[in-house]
Amino acid sequence: MIKKLAKIKYLSNNFEVLETGDYVICAVSGKEISIKNLTYWNVDLQEPYYSYKEASKKREES
Repeated sequence: MIKKLAKIKYLSNNFEVLETGDYVICAVSGKEISIKNLTYWNVDLQEPYYSYKEASKKREES
């Protein structure tokens, strides 16, 4: 199986897949996030986060 980076548009309560893929990259840690496990993101910055820890860290930096 070939893993492919997805292109996503992050919305308030959901996301839209613009280009099909298996994963996205966390904006803070650089970890791969499976599309099935994608839970945390920032709509304004259009960034995904691996977990609540990375999301909190990003919010603290802002």
